[in-house]
Amino acid sequence: MAEPPPSTHQLHVRSVGFWFCSGSGCCQPAVMEERSRLCSVWLGSETGILKGVSLDRKQAFNFSNTRTLSRDQEVRALCWADPAESELLLGCADGTVRTFSTEKGVFTETRSCGDPEEGCFSGLASLRGSAVITCAECGKVRVWREDGSGPVAELDAGSNVSRMRQSLVDPNRVATGGKENGLKIWDLERPEKPLFTAKNLRDDWLDLRRPHWVRDIGFIPDSDKVVTCTGYHQVHVFDPATPQRRPVLEAEFGEYPLTALALPPAGGAVVVGNTQGDVAVLDLRKGLVRGRLKGAAGGVRALQCHASQPLVASCGLDRFLRVHSLEDRRPLHRVYLKSRLTCLLLASRELQAGPGGGATEGAEPQVKEEEDEVWDRMEQVIEPPAPGPGPVPSRSHVTSVGQMEVLLSSSVFWSQRLSNMQNESRPSLCAEGVSIV
Repeated sequence: MAEPPPSTHQLHVRSVGFWFCSGSGCCQPAVMEERSRLCSVWLGSETGILKGVSLDRKQAFNFSNTRTLSRDQEVRALCWADPAESELLLGCADGTVRTFSTEKGVFTETRSCGDPEEGCFSGLASLRGSAVITCAECGKVRVWREDGSGPVAELDAGSNVSRMRQSLVDPNRVATGGKENGLKIWDLERPEKPLFTAKNLRDDWLDLRRPHWVRDIGFIPDSDKVVTCTGYHQVHVFDPATPQRRPVLEAEFGEYPLTALALPPAGGAVVVGNTQGDVAVLDLRKGLVRGRLKGAAGGVRALQCHASQPLVASCGLDRFLRVHSLEDRRPLHRVYLKSRLTCLLLASRELQAGPGGGATEGAEPQVKEEEDEVWDRMEQVIEPPAPGPGPVPSRSHVTSVGQMEVLLSSSVFWSQRLSNMQNESRPSLCAEGVSIV
């Protein structure tokens, strides 16, 4: 891959076979438009930067002005504004929703859709292309029209809401859940009462109440069932079509809180991630672990499966975007993005050329060469030899200060050792005469 020309306004950083370009505030509009059209993966960061990644071109870009960054602009949620995927919606920590045009590569609109005192966004979705659905941590679910005059519908889902998800089949149906706030399914056209309210788990064998904490929700494709992951490393499947309000399937994974889940389009499985960077595929029929997706080194913040390809993307606190194959669980792509990532969004088009991931096969030797260069540039550290008898190297063989210190310490040690041996071998006077000790 040819290296991009140097520029005084841009900073190009080589990262695991990818080119990362920052400083988008100085780029021309035509350049940003071209770059945004290339990106197939979009991510938000804690610093408020929108990042786009092109897996085919092995390039990553920043689409925010890096000169005016603030923690108040942290991106908490991402979603498509229209079915054509021509615009992105970003839910920020300051209660604003920003609109980004993927065709122009610029932000086109910013509107206030909440109060920061109500908490950050725990969910964001679009409704019929013109309305926006927001959910804050306080439990307020609101529907906003395009004019931004005010919410046209509002419901209270309870406090401490950790996640809101929209059904792909019925856009008017959303699910909410949080800490000590069980799963609820709502119809936005009739927001007075939830369609389904989950019941807490049965008491344990000591008759003690079991706490619950819904961290993420997913609507199972081609089914009425809903799957959730909890902060107590549990996976629950609920079926609103049955009279039973408790989970119809209970499974556990690991020992750490689960933070995100994703559902493959084929169904029958769920991908979950926890706070330790463990990602696994669970069978929804038996509740068993099919396999693990290795590579993550920090807490997982977001997971998403591709709509048509057997791929799953993950991001989190280790600042990496990772793409794995769901067929053989092989890592296909790894991109370092320099910021702690909070959410991601995949385009519906193919992420890479060919089903076998041919783009990655060509990148493996390049990654290997870069790792070898890093090891070659590292300073070699020589461990001091263990003290023992042997020839003392001459001064001509001493090539560094470290070796000189080792030589001096070894000489002092053996000189003290010889002195002690001589003192022990001297005759000592006893009452009966001279004896040798």
